[in-house]
Amino acid sequence: MTDENDRHRAKMQKIKAARDKLMETKTEEKGLIVVHTGPGKGKSSSAFGMLTRCIQHGMQAAVVQFIKGTWYTGERDFFKSRFPDEVTWVTSGEGFTWETQDKERDIAAAQAGWTRAKEFIRDETYRFVLLDEINIALRYDYLDIDEVVDFLLTEKPAMTHVVLTGRNAKPELIEAADLVTEMTLLKHPFKDGIKAQAGIEF
Repeated sequence: MTDENDRHRAKMQKIKAARDKLMETKTEEKGLIVVHTGPGKGKSSSAFGMLTRCIQHGMQAAVVQFIKGTWYTGERDFFKSRFPDEVTWVTSGEGFTWETQDKERDIAAAQAGWTRAKEFIRDETYRFVLLDEINIALRYDYLDIDEVVDFLLTEKPAMTHVVLTGRNAKPELIEAADLVTEMTLLKHPFKDGIKAQAGIEF
């Protein structure tokens, strides 16, 4: 057993030395453009996890929810009731597009959300801005992808993090982002006739 432990220790020491050498080269800081996309669950959930971290680090944050509208979400009520001073929350939209069935209203809501989003991002008081489901608005061309990308690349303050969620992120946004995660779908209970579950999906 001692020989096995010695081999393990020697292996871990080599890994640590290599890791330490790598970390010595990672010295810069910057506000990131982060994209969560893909058909799998967890895009918004992951972003809200980041939001809790930012609160703990004393960062002022803002959330703009596109598309979802008045649809109840546990995270919205949680952050608005528990952290009203740390998080500014804007709901822009009247629900999913198949619910509203009014393209002009959907476009107007998305544009209003984007206007507020730009205000938050420009304001360096906010270190973390979450644009929840904005990729849906971009997918349907309710917002102009070139304008959104240009704004993020030219007007976002250097230390502000912006997270954009929603499936089908456009290639232009993926190219502009610093960090992109694609959630894959392997299995979903909806296919077995199970509706969205509280605490899991909303």
